[in-house]
Amino acid sequence: MAADWIRAGKVTVNRQIIYEPGARFSPQDQISVAGQRLKEQARKVLMLHKPRGVVSTRVDERGRPTVYDLLPSDHWLAPIGRLDQASSGLLLFSNDPEWAQILLNPDQHVSKTYHVQIRPPLPAEVLQQIARHSSLDGKPCLPMHIRELRCGGKTQWLEIILQEGRNRQIRRLLQGADAEVLRLMRVAIGDLPLGNLASGQWRWLSPDEEKLLEP
Repeated sequence: MAADWIRAGKVTVNRQIIYEPGARFSPQDQISVAGQRLKEQARKVLMLHKPRGVVSTRVDERGRPTVYDLLPSDHWLAPIGRLDQASSGLLLFSNDPEWAQILLNPDQHVSKTYHVQIRPPLPAEVLQQIARHSSLDGKPCLPMHIRELRCGGKTQWLEIILQEGRNRQIRRLLQGADAEVLRLMRVAIGDLPLGNLASGQWRWLSPDEEKLLEP
């Protein structure tokens, strides 16, 4: 609904008409719809359990399902980070992009926890090498935590905690060690867990849960 209003030229932000549904603004900006000023909104943060096969964009030129197909249409929400199409798990959205950018700032080192299934299993010394001495594109990676959750012979489940969010970081590092990534799921951001939220479902965070995202 909000995107339709914008494309129709009915939305102004600080008295300027906007036409791009993906434009960023703050709840403190002066927002009007069809000439009616919207009241200042409190920050809202939404948690989505992103399924595999869904892309983290508003509109996909190839017609693939997007995360916005799963979200409420009557709220303006900007994504906080992303997950690639083949990955699943915890993805956050907010109506306050300025707050989202603070959360995404690499200097904040907000941790992200993943459960990853790989084939074949990697020995402990290789995992520690990846955790402590990795680099991508000629730049060292920040140290990460890697531990084995379980090993089923041909496959292995790992828990990996990152302090940064480089492009396809986990997949690239594991593939560099000759391991194929079969499943990759984000299970926590900071101290906020995905919990038992079902795949494809969403819910609003409480103020106490928002505090769990603070570095």
